[in-house]
Amino acid sequence: MTATATSARSDLSELGRSETALRTFLHGLPGVDQVGAEQRAAQLGTRSIKTTAKAEAIDLAIRMVDLTTLEGADTPGKVRALAAKALRPDPADPSCPHVGAVCVYPAMVPYVAEVLRGSAVHLASVATSFPSGQAPLEIKLADTRAAVEAGADEIDMVINRGAFLAGRYSEVYDEIAAIKEACGSADAGRQGRPRAHLKVILETGELATYDNVRRASWLAMLAGGDFIKTSTGKVPVAATLPVTLVMLEAVRDFRAATGRQVGVKPAGGIKTTKDAIKYLVMVNETVGPDWLHPDWFRFGASSLLNDLLMQRTKLTTGVYAGPDYFTLD
Repeated sequence: MTATATSARSDLSELGRSETALRTFLHGLPGVDQVGAEQRAAQLGTRSIKTTAKAEAIDLAIRMVDLTTLEGADTPGKVRALAAKALRPDPADPSCPHVGAVCVYPAMVPYVAEVLRGSAVHLASVATSFPSGQAPLEIKLADTRAAVEAGADEIDMVINRGAFLAGRYSEVYDEIAAIKEACGSADAGRQGRPRAHLKVILETGELATYDNVRRASWLAMLAGGDFIKTSTGKVPVAATLPVTLVMLEAVRDFRAATGRQVGVKPAGGIKTTKDAIKYLVMVNETVGPDWLHPDWFRFGASSLLNDLLMQRTKLTTGVYAGPDYFTLD
């Protein structure tokens, strides 16, 4: 590593100490060409994938799904059933891969943990006063620690969009850093249990501009986020291809600047196999194969899995299985 590269990384690590320095850095990032980003995303969305590659893409997309239920009516029975489906998405076909994770509210974590224990499927939980993020920090920290203590090994937190849009960047930075620390400290002293990874939800539909999406992405990564995630799925505008393109460019540039790789998770509104493949093409063309792995790219979805299973069955058997052949998520 050169002295210049080491100095640059050190400078970035110091940004959170000063509101002025953080603001100067974030507003000094290159502006996003809105027309260019939207045209590039549309162009990538037209790429076709042949049968063998399509089969591989479907299996990869299944492995990248965070199978999600975040409803007030969630019950222990419902989330246990969802966890069982995560382990064996297609009970009739043992060759079908498992999903990446199951994502639930903190109160449901113990029930999912019972089913997933010992498996390779991760247990994610939303926290920090999801979906608004409008709660005192001590409540957000308690929410996070409780979820990790109950068995979550991934935490999906929401940023305080009000603070971000008001330009209070240090406040957002400090909250992310504190939640990251809570993800690690909650399991202190437990042998063999890994730290929970932190996914930072930007709620891009409320950020108004692509420039804000880029700034929020960098802010989340500088503060220690392991993933940046588009949306809660609780606002009208969720994941879009252009927004995800901007976030992918941010993680690419962040790794070039710091040497640390950060994942991306589009969530909300991704319902079909065709949609998922468009995102996979974008990942490959924007950041390359290093991110084509569930450790670095996920889909936050509920209904997507069933469409992937239907398309997989069609490729495998030649017969299109309707939605009635798979359980509802």
